[in-house]
Order: sequence, then C-alpha cells, then structure tokens
Amino acid sequence: MRHLPVRMARWSARHAGRAIAGWFAFVVLCLVAGIALGTDEATTKDFWVGEAGRAEATATEGGLERSPTERIMIRARSGELDMAAAGAAAQDVTERMRDLPEVESVAAPVRSKDGEVLLVSVVLNGPELKGKKNVVPLLEQTAAVGADHPDLVVEETGSPAISKGVNDQRDEDLALSERISLPVTVITLLIVFGSVIMAGVPLLLALSSIAAAIGLSMVASHVMPDAGVGTNLILLIGLAVGVDYTLFYLKREREERARAGGRLGPEVLVELAAATAGRAIVISGLAVIVSTATLYLATDVIFSSLATGTILVVAVAVASSLTVLPALLVVIGRRADRLAPRRAARRARRGKPARAGKPETGRVFGALLRPARTRPALTLCLSVLVMLGLTVPALGLKLIDPGKDTFSRDIPAMRVYDRLTESFPELFVTHEVVTRSTPDQAAQVKRALEDLGRRAQADPLFARAPKEAENTKDAQDAEDAKGSENPTNPRAPAISEPTVRTSADGRISVLELSVPHPAPSAEAIESLTRLRQDHIPATVGRLSGVETAVSGDVARGRDYVSHESDKLPMVLGFLLLMTFLMTVWAFRSVVLGAIGVVLNLLSAGASLGLLVLVFQGTWAEGLLAFDSLGAIASRVPLFLVVILFGLSMDYQVFVVSRIQEARQNGMSAREAVLEGINRSAKVVTSAAIVMVTVFGAFVALHLTEMKQMGFCLAVAVLLDAVVIRLMVLPSALLLLGERAWWPARRPGRTVRAQEPAAAGSAAEVG
Repeated sequence: MRHLPVRMARWSARHAGRAIAGWFAFVVLCLVAGIALGTDEATTKDFWVGEAGRAEATATEGGLERSPTERIMIRARSGELDMAAAGAAAQDVTERMRDLPEVESVAAPVRSKDGEVLLVSVVLNGPELKGKKNVVPLLEQTAAVGADHPDLVVEETGSPAISKGVNDQRDEDLALSERISLPVTVITLLIVFGSVIMAGVPLLLALSSIAAAIGLSMVASHVMPDAGVGTNLILLIGLAVGVDYTLFYLKREREERARAGGRLGPEVLVELAAATAGRAIVISGLAVIVSTATLYLATDVIFSSLATGTILVVAVAVASSLTVLPALLVVIGRRADRLAPRRAARRARRGKPARAGKPETGRVFGALLRPARTRPALTLCLSVLVMLGLTVPALGLKLIDPGKDTFSRDIPAMRVYDRLTESFPELFVTHEVVTRSTPDQAAQVKRALEDLGRRAQADPLFARAPKEAENTKDAQDAEDAKGSENPTNPRAPAISEPTVRTSADGRISVLELSVPHPAPSAEAIESLTRLRQDHIPATVGRLSGVETAVSGDVARGRDYVSHESDKLPMVLGFLLLMTFLMTVWAFRSVVLGAIGVVLNLLSAGASLGLLVLVFQGTWAEGLLAFDSLGAIASRVPLFLVVILFGLSMDYQVFVVSRIQEARQNGMSAREAVLEGINRSAKVVTSAAIVMVTVFGAFVALHLTEMKQMGFCLAVAVLLDAVVIRLMVLPSALLLLGERAWWPARRPGRTVRAQEPAAAGSAAEVG
C-alpha cells in the first residue's frame, strides 16, 4: 500500500490526458448505469423491527396489513358548517376518488363531535410506503373539489400526504444547504490557494465524486435496498471529504514545488506529494470506510443505506485523489511553468521582488499552539477537562423515534393533520394487536380479542366509543351503508366499537385500538405498556398456542429505539477496536492507537453533550428555529458516533503522518511534533472550515433530525480541529516523547530526493 499511491500518480502524471478523460468517463458510466438500473427502494418489510415488526409480518401474511389512508376534511370557511353544502362536497370527493386507479376504497363521511367538520377517509392501493407517490392524484382532486366549493375549506392529510410533504421539504432544504455551503467552500479555497484554478480543482473533484457515488448507490441498491436517505448523505459527506482529500494533496504538492525552487518538473512533484499526502489519504479513506461499515452491524435498513452511501462516496473521493488529481496537477503545473518566465519578467519590469513563501502558521495558529508547546501538562489537563465537561450533558441523553407528530408545520399536510386530530382525537394513534393461531381456535381468539377491546375502552388511556355508537353490528352496518349511499347524511360518531378482522383461513386476526394522544406523548407510551403488560396477558394471552404481538405508531417507535439501544454496545465495541487496529496498522504504534481511540471518544462525547444541551431543552428553540422534542432522534447518536470516528481519523492520520515524516527525517521527538503540527495546522483548519460549513448548513433545515445531525457534526469537527489537534494531541505527544511510538524503533534519517530521478525514486520518499 505504501507505493500504490506513487505508482498511480506516476501513471496519471505521464498519461494526463488519458487519466482525465478516463475519470470523467467513469463518472458518466456510473451515472448511466445507475439511471439504467434505477433505484431499488426499501419496502415496508425492510423496516420491520422487534415485536412491532413481527406483528406486521404476521398481519401481512394474513392479508390484513396496514393500508395507506388519506383523510379529506370539509369545514366552513367561516361560521357554522352548512351540512347540505358539506354533504355535496363530500359526494363530489367520493365520486372523484373512486374514479382514481390509486384508490382502493372510500369510506362513508363521518361528522366530528362538535359538528363542525365532515371527514372522508380514502384507502389507497398498494403497500404503505408507496402511498407518498400514489397520493399526488388525490391531492389534485381534493384541490379541484375545494375550487368547486369556494364557501368550504376542503383539505387533505394522512401519512402519504405528510411523507410527500417531508420529501419535498427535504429537497428544498438540500438545495438551500448547497447554496450556503458551496460559496463558503469556494471562498475558503480561494483564501488558502489564492488562485481561482486551484480553488476550482477540489470543488470539481468533489462534485464529480458525488455524481459517481450517486450512480453507484443506485446500482448497489439492487443488492441492499435504499431507504431513501443515502443520496442525502452522499451530498453531505461527499462535499466534505472530497474537498478535504484534494486539499491535503494540493497543499503538499505546493510545498514540494516551493521547496524544489523550479528544479523539479510537475511529474516528480506529483510523485513526491503522492508518497506522503497520497498515502495519508488512502489510510484516512480506509479508516472512514471501516468505521462506517460497523453500521451494518445494527441490522437496520436505514443505517445500512447510510453506510453504503458513505462508503461509496469516500471510496470514489479517494480514487479521484489518486488518479485524476495528479493528472490535473501536472497539466496545471506545466501551464504554470510556461507562464513563469513571463510573470517573472513582468514583476522585474515593475521593480517588484519575487514573492516570498508564506509562513506555515500565522499568528492565530501560533497562539493556539503556544500553550501545548510551552506547558504541555497543564494544557493537556485543562483541555481534557473542558472536553469532559462538555460531555456531561450526554449522560442525560433521551432517545425518541421522530414520527409525523414531530415534523415541521411548514408542511401544509401537517397543519391539516393538527386540525384533524383536534376534531378527531381518536385518529392520533392506533395500536394493532395481531394474533396467530390454528383455524379451529379462530372463534376463541375472536372472543378473547373482543374482551380485550372492552377492557381497553374501560381504560382512560384509550379512546372510548360514544353512547350513540354502541349499537349492534347489524345496525352499524346499515348506518354505514346508508352513509355510503347518501354522503349528505353522514353518521355522527367517529369511533365504533373495536372490531376484529380475521384472515380467510382463520389463522390470523387483528384488533385495532384507538388512543387519543400523539405518539411521542407519555400517555400514548403508557397505553402501549399497559396493553402489552396488563390487557393482553389477561385476555388473549391466556390462550395456549396463540402468538400475540402489538404494532402501530407507538410500538414501531418504541421497538425501534429498543432495537438500536441493544445494538449500540456491539457497534461501539467494533468501532473502537477497528479504530485502534487501523491506527496501529498505519503507524506501527500501540500507544498512538490508544491515543486515537481516546481522542475520538473525547470529540464524540463532547459533541453529543452539546447536542443534548442544545436540542433536548427549549432554550435554543428561537435561536436555531426548531421545536424541541425533549429528546434526541434515535438514529442520530449511533450514526454520529460512527461518522465522527471516521472523520476524526482524517485529521489524526494527516497530522500524525506529518509528525512521523519529520521524525523519519532525523528530528527529535519534540521537534517532530512541533514541525508536524506547524505544517499541518493551516490545512487541517482550512479543511475543518469546509466541513463545518457543509455540516452547519444543515442547521438551517426544517427537519429537526437533520438539524441535530448537522449541528453535532459541525461542532465535532470544530472541536476536533482546534481543541484535539492543536492542544490535546500535541501536548500528549510532547509529554510522551519517543514512548508515543512504542513498539516501533526510531528510524534512521531519510534522505530526500533533490533532483529529478529515474522512475521509482519518489517512491522512496516519506
């Protein structure tokens, strides 16, 4: 692996045209292949987890699975609701919806208890996750009915409409984040390089890497289904690491160019950069890939999709840095060499002296490094205490699975949802009790489930049927039929007595129980606990040989959080182990491996602590424009810890590589640390600015989960680049001295190549 980056850079440098053409052909090929194959999207069954997942699998087996349902509300624009006009609108809605191929059935209109709202429920064809695509014609017909009845407000909501609204909002948010991050990235690169061409190279390679990774992710989805979040992460991580890797390589090539003073050609300069920065990029990329791969251990389709997207974009970014980047640098270098005499002549005619090389560190970096250089023990203690202090709030971490109740009210369907649940609170949450038995037990199971329904109705936590709804099944069916034939005379109650649905073979039964509380509320969670621990054991749980499981909005969220909590120790354990082994492999030092693990834990812990401090409370709601969930989205901590470990390894590898190189060039342990930190401080900080900008832009998004991810990543990168790499790491290495490299022996002095050499000479450098 040590010589691979050099060999690749050498070939690209000597065949620059073919390397550049080959790279962009590869990008086009990836996109064409992805578009041709399309994306294999995850289905409902891919999201099944825990007891809720078992319940849904059983219900699906019996043909009793949950169907995507839309609710059309009809209310007066002002004053009291005219039932004749509302009934006519309901008739119009019913006829229009029944004509749509996307619709399976339309229920009879139902009037709210206060008589101010008329509700029409529409069941869509197909599985639950397809609802967000199939709902578009329904929304169009609802809008048309509203236009035909101007005195009424006709509006639609439901899980399909909300999902579509969330996707539309996410697309708008991503476009906004790009408008924020791209200009700041360009400005940062212009400041670092002072050249439009050199600033454009990292951006070009990052964007081309993102394009290739998106195409590859579409291909990969046919092996591992896409959960709909992979592309978002490719954009987020791709821009960050793509610019970072290119920045590291460019910075090193410019150092070699300045050191050579015109004595070496572009091809040799590229090889010299590849021998050092190229190797660091490969190790960094492998570290991110290995760290991210631990997400597969969570056995969750969302984490698997996130892992696949990250791994692909990082691998492509590394490949671009090792192939097309050397070719571009050779082309740019040759052009610069041709123009150099003219520029020098112009400067001479104007009486301007030759430009002096800029110092590696400025006053700011010098001030930040001074504490570690002069008082390493005190700096180490204080820095670690600060990081531990920031970690303390993470001890109060609470997790929640964010459902539709937590989505932004900027989504029209969410505002309608609020009005729907205000008029029909029983539609907040539904628990689904699913049983599996032998056919000869069907009657016994049905009686037990009906008993369970009566017990639930007597429980204050569950929705109870009003007096007028307590009629016989025959009477209720007659009322339903009457309402279906004449929507202007809707039945009054929104809730009927819980009924049992049984599969055709009599093996599987489903009982639905309503809860008039939002899914994240303590009351809804308590109702699930009481159902599982009290009501079921006292009824259907008494039957021998009958399997019982509960699903529904609350059960899905609680079981998902429990599943992640169970997987966290294993994922974290493998993550720590792989981080340690990668560092030991890269630097042949057990001590550095242990230091890397500790530093990554400090960085991740402090960022999670700040995340809890900011988002779990309410004090920052106005500042960051969010509504606190009182908890952290359940996917955020595990995902962030894994990604942060990988990104932290970027800086760890790059900084320690510079220190190792200085040590190999004969410097003492102290001199090597100071030299390595000095030479890497500016580029690491510049890379951090790019990452912080990219991640920080996500704080401006609407989805609270995305805000939390962006905030935590931005804070972690900032802390890692400033506190960890400029204070904690140098202090620790200065105190340890040669012991930091145990068990590796002190290397002999490496002689640098000073003149253009035969093929292979650059491979010996670094």
